[in-house]
Amino acid sequence: MWKLLQPPAYKAEMPADQIDRKYHKLRLQVFIGIFIGYAGFYLVRKNFSMAIPELAALGFDTSELSIVLSMNAVAYALSKFLMGSVSDRSNARVFLPLGLILTALSMMFMIVPVTLLGPEHKQLAIIIMAILNFLVGWFNGMGWPPCGRVMTHWFSQNERGTKMSIWNCAHNVGGALVGPMAVYGALWFGSWFYGAQSELYFLIGTYLFPAVVAIFIALLAYVMIRDTPQSCSLPSVEKWRNDFPKNYSAKQEEVLTTREIFFKYVLNNRLLWFIAIANAFVYMVRYGCLDWAPTYLREAQGYDIKQAGWAYFAYEFAAIPGTLICGWMSDRFFHGRRALPTILFMAIVAVFIFLYWQFSSNYVIVTMSLIAIGFFIYGPVMLIGVQALDLAPKNAAGTAAGLTGFFGYFLGTAILANIVLGTVADRAGWDWTFVLLIGACLLAILFMAFTYRKEKERDKNR
Repeated sequence: MWKLLQPPAYKAEMPADQIDRKYHKLRLQVFIGIFIGYAGFYLVRKNFSMAIPELAALGFDTSELSIVLSMNAVAYALSKFLMGSVSDRSNARVFLPLGLILTALSMMFMIVPVTLLGPEHKQLAIIIMAILNFLVGWFNGMGWPPCGRVMTHWFSQNERGTKMSIWNCAHNVGGALVGPMAVYGALWFGSWFYGAQSELYFLIGTYLFPAVVAIFIALLAYVMIRDTPQSCSLPSVEKWRNDFPKNYSAKQEEVLTTREIFFKYVLNNRLLWFIAIANAFVYMVRYGCLDWAPTYLREAQGYDIKQAGWAYFAYEFAAIPGTLICGWMSDRFFHGRRALPTILFMAIVAVFIFLYWQFSSNYVIVTMSLIAIGFFIYGPVMLIGVQALDLAPKNAAGTAAGLTGFFGYFLGTAILANIVLGTVADRAGWDWTFVLLIGACLLAILFMAFTYRKEKERDKNR
């Protein structure tokens, strides 16, 4: 397996008159490759949240399903951190498609415990669903790190903020398609598999249809992605653009040992820990709103699957312009500082969560509030990822991002967004979940304020 993943060897540099043309071509090609590849991961990522209302209608308990939901985030948090260090020493061209194919296969098997066991054997079905959703989350953790590796090798630091804001929209493109694919996959193909059993059509739209599309995307990503410029007979991107960061050294082009990655560049980085803690509360809001929107809108407000699915779509799709604007603002008005725009955006998110809560019976206001939350929440998500890449050498970038991702997905998503919010909704009612989400916004602002102070000190010392 390691031989399959081993990075390709550097090749002799091509003649100077050929470099510019090939560099421009391959940069666009690999960017498109990681964009569609990462979008593919989101087709088979959080699908279980769309299935929860339908599974509850079959007889499964919401509290038990919330445990299954949390397995995805637990696995993703661990995988993004641990597999990040593997990715830093692997061929991105192989690593990303392999993870996507394994994710899609795991997603397909999510159908099995429902159709073969069902609520009649609920305990065993829940256990199998939890294992499979854990695998979905684990293999999904193989998506971000190789993209971060490609981004740091093909794009220099001074252009990375803009490029990252564009690439970061990939998960919104993929995530936005989950709702419509669940609806129309069930309508188009459900009867092929289950005939008159319309209550099971959702399994095709939620699991099988997106998984098949994801496998096709994995093959396309393999064709387009290249690991490093040096493996394509090109110089490093810093040399090509004459754009060397102040902390640049030739060692950053070398493959680091696991010990160096963890103990020299990641775990002793104080600013990275501030970002990671703030990220936990950002992700609690991100997935607290996203994962529970279909269930809340159907159970508490009586919306049908189409209305819930399109509200889910609106949340994800609105993030695209929000991410681009936030990234542009951080470069244009805040001179590369990431904390202040994050604080501003999180304050606005808190306002729209309040509106979503207080006017939840009005579908128009609900949809507009979800659009606004999606618009503003993904800017902070993106900026924290950019900071993580900037704070570590390029061959430790996956691990640095993995640390912030671990806090975001394990603490913020699995524990707070999935288990805590699911349990609170079940036992105390949905009102208290909104109180917790607004509190999470305030805590994210608090920890980013510490980060902002550190950013100011760092800039003064340059």
